[in-house]
Amino acid sequence: MTEVYDDIEENAGFGEFEFERRFLVKDFPADLQDSPALIVQSYFLAEDGYAIRVRCQATNLVADFDEMRNPKEMLRKYREQVDFAAITVKGPAAGGTRYESERVLDPGVGVELVLRGQNLIAKVRYSVWLGQDGWVVDVFGGENAPLMIAECERSGPVTDLQIPGFCYTEITDDRKFSNDGLAKHPYSQWQGEYEGALAKTGPKFRSDFGQNS
Repeated sequence: MTEVYDDIEENAGFGEFEFERRFLVKDFPADLQDSPALIVQSYFLAEDGYAIRVRCQATNLVADFDEMRNPKEMLRKYREQVDFAAITVKGPAAGGTRYESERVLDPGVGVELVLRGQNLIAKVRYSVWLGQDGWVVDVFGGENAPLMIAECERSGPVTDLQIPGFCYTEITDDRKFSNDGLAKHPYSQWQGEYEGALAKTGPKFRSDFGQNS
């Protein structure tokens, strides 16, 4: 898989590949919690890094986290406020690169598909501009609470990145933190074990993407 990505990069034909780096977040500043969007998504396939996902989004809506304990009921409640829906096909991540092909759906159709899908995720997404990059920070509800993940995505490889102080440790390419991974195996099921190991090893940031600052 890595060899395939290398060939694509050499030919500058990125096409339907996404490039991102991902981080665990601690103490996300309140003054950056702007441009919220409620996202509910479900998976029709999530295995070995391959995924078929349908996502519904309601812009400028922050649901109560008690509501997010039941994503289907919450989506039914806010279905009229859904203003974006899409179906996405993803391949496994390698080196901060992942195949992604997306098609926009009618919001009403998207809602019905999500309600019929499996392994739902609910989260609130905040979009912020920091330094030279746009970031999104996802605050998860339901069985994945209190997980928060920050992502920086570019049109090419994410190198020489200025990493915000609220990013605690890097999880780029860690499959268990992918949304499809979290849909099948929520964070609450393994949070204690992971955080215990992280406390022993300390935060880590990858050095193979150029210079971090």
